[in-house]
Amino acid sequence: MIDIHSHVLPGLDDGARSSEESLEMLRLAADSGTTDIVATPHANSEFPFDERRVEEAFHALSATSSGVIRLHLGCDFHLSYENLQDALRNPAKYTVNHSSYLMVELPDLVALATVRSGLRQLIGARIIPVITHPERNVSLQPRLDELARWNKDGCLMQVTAQSFLGRFGPLAKDAAHQLMDAGLVHFVASDAHDRVDRPPDLSAAYKYISSRFGADRADSMFTYNPACVISGESLTSPATKPRKRSRFFSFWK
Repeated sequence: MIDIHSHVLPGLDDGARSSEESLEMLRLAADSGTTDIVATPHANSEFPFDERRVEEAFHALSATSSGVIRLHLGCDFHLSYENLQDALRNPAKYTVNHSSYLMVELPDLVALATVRSGLRQLIGARIIPVITHPERNVSLQPRLDELARWNKDGCLMQVTAQSFLGRFGPLAKDAAHQLMDAGLVHFVASDAHDRVDRPPDLSAAYKYISSRFGADRADSMFTYNPACVISGESLTSPATKPRKRSRFFSFWK
């Protein structure tokens, strides 16, 4: 499995607090079946994205984790005006492996028209936005239909593995299933912050999704599609066709 969203770099945000904890998290990920993991430190007002510090932490952890797991670099890019302008000026600064995919976290209070405009600007700059954990966003939970429109624009969606298992409450779990039914889940990732409460372990979610939705869809979301992200290739898997018509997606054809 390939995990495209994690906070394993030490001392940069609210994830790993030390290099020792980072290495423990990576070992846990590898032991649970993950071969590649993307470190995605936050870029927001609380945790500014210092490119030099991020690169230094990434190279240091890559060296200590060599032989344990393959580590890649990205960013948990919070969609704000300042970040958007910087990304448009420097398209590869925040993207996974400095290629084309950008992990985009939306504000807690989403102004739909403003967000869609920003996402379209990224797409116009040949950046592919991957919306992170939309099922956990309280503003989007009653407006999941909007994600289908963003997907038609060129956005992709990443759901948190633990959402399927109830870690973020019944509303997030229900939203994750609605997105699955609508064919709008392209990736499942850990969004790991530590070893215990939010660990980088995808195995339970993989088993759950494989059992409920089929092994082919699970393999696409945990392996094939994430591999396209880290290699910068276009995502062409047909894995996420709607399983059934949902009341939130009555317009879906």
